[in-house]
Amino acid sequence: MTTVNRRRFIQYGALSLGAGALAACGGGTSSTEEGTTSPSARDELTAITFGTNWYAQAEHGGFYQAVATGIYEEYGLEVTIQMGGPQVNGTQLLMGGAVDFFMGYGSDAIKAVEESIPKVTVASIFQKDPQILAAHPDQGIETLEDLQGKPIYISAAANVTYWPFLTAKYGFTEDMKRPYNFNPGPFLADKTSAQQGYLSSEPLAIAKEGGFEPVVFLLADYGYDPYSTTIETRVELVERDPDLVQRFVDASIKGWYSYLEGDPSPANALIKAANPEMNDDQIAYGIEKMKEYGIVMSGDAETLGIGAMTAERWQSFFNTMAAAGIFSADTDYTQAFTLDFVNKGADYYQG
Repeated sequence: MTTVNRRRFIQYGALSLGAGALAACGGGTSSTEEGTTSPSARDELTAITFGTNWYAQAEHGGFYQAVATGIYEEYGLEVTIQMGGPQVNGTQLLMGGAVDFFMGYGSDAIKAVEESIPKVTVASIFQKDPQILAAHPDQGIETLEDLQGKPIYISAAANVTYWPFLTAKYGFTEDMKRPYNFNPGPFLADKTSAQQGYLSSEPLAIAKEGGFEPVVFLLADYGYDPYSTTIETRVELVERDPDLVQRFVDASIKGWYSYLEGDPSPANALIKAANPEMNDDQIAYGIEKMKEYGIVMSGDAETLGIGAMTAERWQSFFNTMAAAGIFSADTDYTQAFTLDFVNKGADYYQG
């Protein structure tokens, strides 16, 4: 395991024990001529907690890299990463003050607007949602349309995310659905079936357990375009302390550049420490697939920088899902996000 600064390791090791304290505004920042916050020396670090949506993995690597390499500290932040899991309710943690920022996703952010939950998305690390459908090879399945009428194992969350999209655009029907319990066993046993998955996880598990490479359909390449692995926070924090939000966003983005373009081993050491089931092969596979498919670095992120979002992209996703009946057509989806903290350009974050 790569040697990690002991202080950061201890700080990180507390992530699964509970939430950190709420952040308080820390002074001592300086500003560039453009008005954006830049790091400066501080006598004390501002302690904040960031909650992830799943167990530690490569898909969270940039955040861990920012902890492990001291990027957050350079921005005056002492960040504790609170690991998520299947029973974690991120919105509840965020609104209850148990975490200051949470790893969210686009459809949930718009749903929060409909439910009058005052949270807002301030950045999107993933330009493509890694959601996939995997099928067996040699079954005549070459396109997404070929899955029509086939049994597909999906989770309950799919019913309010990508399944209505597949129903509206590709003619999928309710009788195709089978319950998915995050176990590839039923899929492996039925060659006519397909299952949901994460691009950087399930295909590797299927290859190891089933002995074959599955046919993979990345839904983002078929028109399903929500922002994913977002950074969201409470509206009141954005209004009360925009400087803190800006520092966390900038440092996190720089952590992702470091993770994908530099040496990822500092973050990987922390990931494995938090999640002992995570091994080097899985981490390497996750990084490989994120790069291969442009999960982080594609589209707007190539010019605007990692974390990029646009109003047009949010509108496109909203219109698609409203047409599928997931959102009410009169929802003010623009309340779900702000562009104030991103889109500074790749050179800004890499400088």
